[in-house]
Amino acid sequence: MGAIAALVINAFVWGISWWPLRELHAYGLHPLWSTALIYAFSLICVLTVWPQAWRGFLAHPALWLLAMASGLTNVGFNWAVTIGDVVRVVLLFYLMPAWSVLIAWALLGERPTRGSLLRLLLAMAGVLIVLKAPESPWPVPQSAADWLSLMGGLSFALTNALLRKFKHTPSESRMLAMFGGGALMASGTALLGMAQLTIPAPTLQMAGWAIALALSLAFLASNMALQYGAARLAAGTTAIVMLTEILFASFSSTALGAAQFDARTLLGGSLIVLAAVLAAMAPGAAKKAQTAMH
Repeated sequence: MGAIAALVINAFVWGISWWPLRELHAYGLHPLWSTALIYAFSLICVLTVWPQAWRGFLAHPALWLLAMASGLTNVGFNWAVTIGDVVRVVLLFYLMPAWSVLIAWALLGERPTRGSLLRLLLAMAGVLIVLKAPESPWPVPQSAADWLSLMGGLSFALTNALLRKFKHTPSESRMLAMFGGGALMASGTALLGMAQLTIPAPTLQMAGWAIALALSLAFLASNMALQYGAARLAAGTTAIVMLTEILFASFSSTALGAAQFDARTLLGGSLIVLAAVLAAMAPGAAKKAQTAMH
C-alpha cells in the first residue's frame, strides 16, 4: 500500500502542476524559465547528495542523449499545460505507450507483437478523434499546445527507452542527466526564444518566489516517491497507477475552468487511456524498467 500511495503522490503532483505553472506565468515567469529554475534547483540537490554523480556522467557520454530527451519531455509538457487545454494536453501526452512501440523497435531492436500493434492503432485512433475539430477538415494539431504535448509524449517514450538502454550506468548519473537536461533544454529554448523576441526575459514578482520554491520541492518529492514506488511494484502496476495523473489533471482543471470536456475528447481520450492500460497489462511489461522522472 505504501508503494502505491507513493505513486499516487507522484501522479497528484504532476496532475495539478499546471496550476502553479500558470500562476508563475501570471507573475511574469514563462513556463520555460519556470522549468529551468525548478530543475536547476533539483540538480543542485542531486549534486549535494551524490557529488560523485558527475564522474559517472562524464564516463558515459551517451547519457547526453538521455539529458536531451528528458529535457524535451519537460519543455513540451510544462509549456503545453500552461498555455493549452489541460485535459487535451495530458491525453495527447499519454500517447507515450504508443510511441514506445516504434521507438523500442528502432532503438532496442524489440520487434512489435500483434498486441502492441493493436494498441498502437487503438491509441492513434484515439488521437485522431481528439484532434479532429469541427472547423478543421483534417485531424491535425490545432495549436502550439497540441504540438508541444505530442512532442513531450514522444520525448517521454524516448526517455524510457534510453533508461533501459543505459541501465548499466550509475543511477545517480542518470538522475543527474535527467535533471540537468531539464534545466539545460528549458533554459536553452528560452534563450533562443528571447533572441527571436517570442519569449520574454525572466522576471518574477516577489510573491511568485514562494510558489517557485514550493513547486521545486514538490517535483523533487514526487521524483523520490516514484523511485520508491517503482522499485517495489511490477512495472505494469506502476504504469496503471501513474495513469491517475489524468484523473487529477482532469478534475482539477475542469473545476478551475482550465479545460473543457466534449464528446470527442471523451471518446478519443478513452481509446488513448485504454491503449495505455493494455500496454501496462501486456505480458512482459513487468520486466521493463521504469522512468526515473516524468
